Amino acid sequence: MLNGIWLGLLTVAALMAGVTGRLGGMTDGAIQAANAAVTVSLGLIGIMALWLGILRLAEQSGLVTSLARLLTPLLSRLFPEIPPGHPALGSMVLNIAANALGLTNAATPMGLRAMRDLQGLNPHPDTASNAMCTFLAINTGSVQLIPVTAIAVLAANGSKNPTWIVGTTLLATLCSSATGLVVVKLTQGLPWFRLPHRSSQAPVAAPPPGPDSAETPEASPPPSSPRPLGWPSRIGLVLLVLCFIGFGVQATMHPPAGSEVSVQTAPLGLRALNALSLIALPFLLVAIPVYAALRGLAVHEQFVAGAKEGFETAIRIIPYLVAMLVAIGCLRGAGGIEAFTRMLEPLLNSVGYPPELVPMTLLRPLTGSGTLAAFTDLVKANGADSLLARMGGTLFGSTETTFYVIAVYFGSIGIRLTRHAVLAGLAADLAGAIAAVAVCRAMA
Repeated sequence: MLNGIWLGLLTVAALMAGVTGRLGGMTDGAIQAANAAVTVSLGLIGIMALWLGILRLAEQSGLVTSLARLLTPLLSRLFPEIPPGHPALGSMVLNIAANALGLTNAATPMGLRAMRDLQGLNPHPDTASNAMCTFLAINTGSVQLIPVTAIAVLAANGSKNPTWIVGTTLLATLCSSATGLVVVKLTQGLPWFRLPHRSSQAPVAAPPPGPDSAETPEASPPPSSPRPLGWPSRIGLVLLVLCFIGFGVQATMHPPAGSEVSVQTAPLGLRALNALSLIALPFLLVAIPVYAALRGLAVHEQFVAGAKEGFETAIRIIPYLVAMLVAIGCLRGAGGIEAFTRMLEPLLNSVGYPPELVPMTLLRPLTGSGTLAAFTDLVKANGADSLLARMGGTLFGSTETTFYVIAVYFGSIGIRLTRHAVLAGLAADLAGAIAAVAVCRAMA
């Protein structure tokens, strides 16, 4: 499906550019998108090195396995193909939790590591497994507790209550996530998306070469069995947790300067969620290395071994990201988004969907930066506290950039056949957009 979509985007862009005389715009869009793809990929290197290093500490210390085992009853229903306690389950849980808190810098590396773990269970190395498609559907729906970016845009444009969209975004993302899961489960057995048969001799695919591979010039430190935690270590961990709880309480009662959530306008529960998002990253950066050290790991060596994988992964996704972003850039440069908006306006007016939201709706599965620009324009044109601005903010937080996520996640492990992942992701996007408008109308 991804091959057809990519070729279709390029073909439609070329035809529209020829008809409208915007061939130069299409060329500029392609060049800018190619440069942006490389910039994005290289910009991921530091973030991915950091979080994959932290994640290796969590794995080697047994923390990820313990987390996966704790949540096995729930995850086994969503991912029956994954063995109980497998590290992929823990990586996916960390990714989902980071997305929910708006911690996208941490969510992407954890999601990429989850994909690599899932590829280790995949009998068809170039084809997305059912578990991979399900994980992508969850990422596209992406339940949001705090839509940080949308709140920041509303606050910067003078909204008196920028946090109004928190509740609407949560409801909309629940709808989009549920839709994505339903569609991915219903379509995985259809003839068009069914997995190819595997012979009994076919080996299970190994993960792509990484820092643990013998192909790397410098061997990683060998994994060791973590030692049990004694009572002094457990008491130390409890004290660390209590310290961060204290930091969270302080941030709840006295939000730091520049925070979008204020004591005067936000309820206590929302302030607590905001405080949780503020302390989550510092807590993970400190607590995981401390836990690993208490279990006897050489934390610096293990962190460096995991960080090496970040560089390799960021470089590996460049071709996939260039291909997808160039096709999107061509369509935008040729005026495709504006043309589709005009075509859909009569239909959307008849069903009560605001045509002002069409550019955001069309851009959201394609590009995050383009959607942010469209949302900012919408807020400036209609006012930060208008119903349209609140619908746009809810829409911005209710779904993900489906094609970007697919290009990055599947590209990092060399998946060519995406099966029903695109269909499930677009279904989640559509459900999120419809839910955003309906929920905002109901709560206005």
